[in-house]
Amino acid sequence: MRHCWGWVYLNPGDLLGGQLKCAFEDIQEQEGLYGVMASDRDDFSLSGPLHLTAVDWTNAHHRRSVAASLVQGVYVLERDRQQKQEGPDALANPWWEFFHFQLLRKLVDDVDSSIFGAIYEYKPSSSYSTHSLDEGPRYVIAFRGTVTQPDSLSRDIELDLHIIRNGLHETSRFEIGIQAVRNVVATVGESNVWLAGHSLGAAMALLAGKTMAKTGIFIQVFLFNSPFFSAPIERIKDKRVRHGLRIASSVITAGLAFTAAAKKNNQNSRSVDPFAALSAWIPSLFVNPADHICSEYIGYFEHRKKMDDIGIGAIERVATQNSIGGLIMSAIGKESEPLHLIPSANLTVNLTPSRDFKEAHGIHQWWRPDLDVQSNLYKY
Repeated sequence: MRHCWGWVYLNPGDLLGGQLKCAFEDIQEQEGLYGVMASDRDDFSLSGPLHLTAVDWTNAHHRRSVAASLVQGVYVLERDRQQKQEGPDALANPWWEFFHFQLLRKLVDDVDSSIFGAIYEYKPSSSYSTHSLDEGPRYVIAFRGTVTQPDSLSRDIELDLHIIRNGLHETSRFEIGIQAVRNVVATVGESNVWLAGHSLGAAMALLAGKTMAKTGIFIQVFLFNSPFFSAPIERIKDKRVRHGLRIASSVITAGLAFTAAAKKNNQNSRSVDPFAALSAWIPSLFVNPADHICSEYIGYFEHRKKMDDIGIGAIERVATQNSIGGLIMSAIGKESEPLHLIPSANLTVNLTPSRDFKEAHGIHQWWRPDLDVQSNLYKY
């Protein structure tokens, strides 16, 4: 049976149109519209990290793989629900049971009743031998990205648009998610909790982690292909052109920020730098340079170091915590804090060549045993 969708007319050359196009491609990837059967990708015995028979929580590959698998478990929970796959026909359980987690609670959207998240508890059996248990989580809260099936499509697209408009914090789905995070942290402590998400779900996890960090509660967060909506400078092949455009953008952004601050008389205030206050919180970002939804994070952090190296780091320290779009919104009276702007991160880039956008944006890449990655710690 074919889905019957309405038409949306986009101009890929326009920034908003291009980002919406990316969002629809994100949807196509997860549903398998490029020729890969979604059911095969959902089947742990066919697509899961079967090589991780024993988890060493001090191993970065193991930690990343488990976190990504738990996010995939949320995707499969929702597809099981929509396809009415229950009992022995359900495909979701192995995605967490293989790693000795139990599903404590499903997080359900109040608008469309879709499952958008899950709370897992780590419950290894007494006979299970694990390395460095103290480095692992006791609880993981995971959020899925966009699912294209009819019961969740319109709501997920609505939330994708809220990310572009920096309005995700105003949605009821986020309110449900952040309340779940607060409740678990209040019960077991921040050091026992991980957050994880992919694409739209990574935006949810990032916003939840950022919200908690503002109150002094730092949670370990795993963000897979988290959206970074800006001009696609990272896609320009010439490094000198990229660098020149980023410098120009930083100067313009910093200038607008100084002007906005002057209008508010903030130049005389002694308020705490919000980035400095958050700098000790270090989320783990996982990006693929071939994925234009998240690849701008690479240039975002690299550019900050280059600006310091050429002696104009002070300009970048202002520019890096603002966006031109956010400043324009603020100027017309609509306060807007860009979600993707963060002071510090442990950035992991997948250097393994991707066949297409589908593979570059997919969650499955993050547990491949042959993954070639490069990690860098960036602190504000």
